[in-house]
Amino acid sequence: MAKDGRFSEVLGPRGGDPHRPRYHLTAPRNWLNDPNGLIRWGDEYHLFYQHNPAGIGIESMRWGHAVSMDLVRWRQLPVALAPGAPYDREGVYSGCAVDDGGVPTAIYTGVHPEVQCLARGSDDLRQWTKHEGNPVIGARPEGLELTGFRDPCVWGRQGRWHMALGSGIKGRGGAVLGYRSENLIDWEYAGPILAGHRGRDALPTGTMWECPNLFPLGDRHVLVISACGGGITPDVLWFVGSYEDGVFIPDEGQPRPADLGGGFFYAPQRLLDGGDRVLLFGWIKEGRSTGAQDAAGWSGVISLPRLLSMGTDGRIGVEVAPEVKMLRGEHRRLEEAELAERDGVVPVEGIGGACLEVDAAFDPGDAEAVGLALRRSPDGREETLLYWERARGRLVFDPGRASLADDADSWRGVRAGPLTLGAEETLRIHAFLDRTVVEVFINGRSCLTGRMYPTRPDSVGLGVFARGGTATLRHMDIWALESAVEPGGTPPG
Repeated sequence: MAKDGRFSEVLGPRGGDPHRPRYHLTAPRNWLNDPNGLIRWGDEYHLFYQHNPAGIGIESMRWGHAVSMDLVRWRQLPVALAPGAPYDREGVYSGCAVDDGGVPTAIYTGVHPEVQCLARGSDDLRQWTKHEGNPVIGARPEGLELTGFRDPCVWGRQGRWHMALGSGIKGRGGAVLGYRSENLIDWEYAGPILAGHRGRDALPTGTMWECPNLFPLGDRHVLVISACGGGITPDVLWFVGSYEDGVFIPDEGQPRPADLGGGFFYAPQRLLDGGDRVLLFGWIKEGRSTGAQDAAGWSGVISLPRLLSMGTDGRIGVEVAPEVKMLRGEHRRLEEAELAERDGVVPVEGIGGACLEVDAAFDPGDAEAVGLALRRSPDGREETLLYWERARGRLVFDPGRASLADDADSWRGVRAGPLTLGAEETLRIHAFLDRTVVEVFINGRSCLTGRMYPTRPDSVGLGVFARGGTATLRHMDIWALESAVEPGGTPPG
């Protein structure tokens, strides 16, 4: 414990920047975005990611590379794939990795123009060689006017390789295109797997679907898309349905948001971790200006692993992967506290920190709103509110008072998404704070990702509150979380 009774935070090698996460993965320097090539190989998990080591932005993209034995503690390796060939001279864009008969194989988009390429890895995935016949898909399908052609997701099924490719059909909306192959090199276009219907969707799905993921989950299939274009805020949506003969048929006409954070969580990729376990990692965007990111010397965060399940009601369940528990340090537990509006935000005494896991269960009672105050200063001038709102049936993340900085960055806006509780249902808020990152898991069925950038070093408090009635905090467990990512210096490449 620190001298003031709060959880201590051992800053370690990354302690110089109070905004840089400690247990989430970031690049050694400069830009990071989409996770790529997620694969378990022997005893190691490999996570590649879009990376620009020279600056902030998506110029000259390559595949950064990190490895872990446990999905939580990551070690940086040298860049795996970099631009250089005629077909990827302007960037090695997003893609996936598969096991081709014992040979690690990456399939990615090269630009410009957008073409699909292949590379083979060494036995330990430390060295990669681009296929001499690249690109393996060098042209778009004839007869379609497309808005994009990128981000391959490949899997084996019934003795064949199948590919879902992110795209959009002009005048119709976002689309996922299907391809099939016998050998990963010779590909045949098989038609759209699913396409949107622009102008008819109650939930707009944009004009381009990036980073598609298609996989079985329980007795259903799930199609995940990162929708953009057409004036919508880029966001991650998922469909539940069936997949037969190269076509995905949704159970419902509309997809659902995979995260309620309004676009901070983007471009996720699934990791098939043996058996029936499906994990999802995504890119957590920055909220600060490009100038602030450039001054900090880093940008972009990889999310914690999210474990997916299929409910009996056909809805996707989502929890943090259990491996994250190994980060837990000092622990406190609170039980049975009544909350009323007259009390305002009730500080949780003697507990605080910028890197916490908070697992709280509330009986909402008759309160109109109930939840947490995060990264709170002692006088309450800085705080971020996270709460359930009864009247509108939604979860709300409000960082409007998160920072005293005089700026107008977009991260200050309220994020909210649907969350309806049953008549006797407990509200469980399972939140992970990592300095400026917040990942929240709600009742095992919803997620919300947000950002906050406090300015005061004492904005490390935690509080609970209720509005418009009375609620009860049934119990709350709080852990200080340890740093999990090796700083690693600057890998070559």
